[in-house]
Amino acid sequence: MPRELIFVQVGQCGNQIGMRFWDLALKEHAKAKQSLLYDESLSSFFRNVNSKNQELKIGDPIQNLKARALIVDMEEGVINQIMKSPLGELFEERQCINDVSGAGNNWAHGFYHYGNQYEKHIEERLRKTVEQCDSLQCFFMTHSIGGGTGSGLGSRILGLLEDNYPEVFRFTASVFPSGDDDVVTSPYNSLFSLYELAKHADCVFPIDNQALINIVDQIDKPNKARLVKENAHEGSVGIKITQFGEEEKRQKPFDKMNSLIAHLLSHITCSMRFEGALNVDLNEITMNLVPYPDLHFLISSMAPLYSLLDSKLQPRRLDQMFSDIYHPDFQMITGQPSLHKYLAVGLLVRGDVAFSDVNRNIKKLKDQLKMIYWNQEGFKYGICNQPPIGQQYSMLCLANNTCIKDTFQEMTDRFQKLYKRKVYVHHYKQYMEQSHFDETLNGIQNLMVKYQDLEMAQPKKYQRIQPIF
Repeated sequence: MPRELIFVQVGQCGNQIGMRFWDLALKEHAKAKQSLLYDESLSSFFRNVNSKNQELKIGDPIQNLKARALIVDMEEGVINQIMKSPLGELFEERQCINDVSGAGNNWAHGFYHYGNQYEKHIEERLRKTVEQCDSLQCFFMTHSIGGGTGSGLGSRILGLLEDNYPEVFRFTASVFPSGDDDVVTSPYNSLFSLYELAKHADCVFPIDNQALINIVDQIDKPNKARLVKENAHEGSVGIKITQFGEEEKRQKPFDKMNSLIAHLLSHITCSMRFEGALNVDLNEITMNLVPYPDLHFLISSMAPLYSLLDSKLQPRRLDQMFSDIYHPDFQMITGQPSLHKYLAVGLLVRGDVAFSDVNRNIKKLKDQLKMIYWNQEGFKYGICNQPPIGQQYSMLCLANNTCIKDTFQEMTDRFQKLYKRKVYVHHYKQYMEQSHFDETLNGIQNLMVKYQDLEMAQPKKYQRIQPIF
């Protein structure tokens, strides 16, 4: 039975990430395929339709691939670019929902104004997309939380997904703003979004703009041997697939950063698309890595790190990758997990890797990582046989670690710095009650307390009672 995943791309950032992801997904499937037939692997992300837009079945020849996606933005620019690009053939007009004026970097404008205006429209588009699936496993949202559309309308859509499809997993790749973000209202927007993510998502992969910038800077250093870069060669099978996978000759400013996120999404979903010696389903991520419902923020790191800039560096040895994967330089968000408690750890390995090599390295890691006392064996790992483009193997680590509270604390501090002076609050009060500020602040503070309690948790020591006789 094929298992499908629907991508929901919201806002400028979310859609730019989506562009890089769909380009990469097509390349991966082109490389992996041995025929021009539509199969279960492709059906996870794509529909196959004929010239009359009629659905074709698994085993039929590939004619026209259509992405399982909903594209949302309250400005026209990015969606117009998508539809006019070679990747535009993957999408139909009915998959796009857009306005012209944007949300003005105001979470409340996106959540309440556009949310109310487009709610029924979004629900209808989602319903039609879901009906085209046989066994929908997950919604995966890409967005940023610092602006107006991705944060506000993205939060509203996440709530709609929970209301309408409570049994379907809701994952998000959420880009967090850096401390020096030039959007003056991002401290409000990001904390409002974080509160909604805590309430409505099943699993959140926080991505820090500053961490991405640091990674790209390291990759761009000409003699930096620590970071391994990706070969740019493509699969050669199937014109219908590879024609969309052409790399643009001129990269746009954030393409390198968005490519890193695209690889993250590819690694997370590889087990549901390709065969593996020990595949990890998406539901196993939440089952094994999320011990409490609202503590579902997973720190991700990848090795090797990818760029299309240089194909000359040799792949890292597997043992070295196990070491790299726990170094802060390889994380998608800034932080120091080694100084805090691990609640659970997931490792997803791609390529021809032996169980013995994985087990040997995990055994070494267990002595180095500070696991919480009640989950000392909290390692989940999977092996997908299909390596990424241009590499023999790769590794993704997903860690539920209490260090994420430090990120939340920084976001809370920036929020309070504005809110104690009530600056810009009047822009939000046009759409919502001011009490929402206090509710959000209290909610995030309670979330941090839960992480702090786990950070300090120790096994109970029972006093030995001396026998009377």
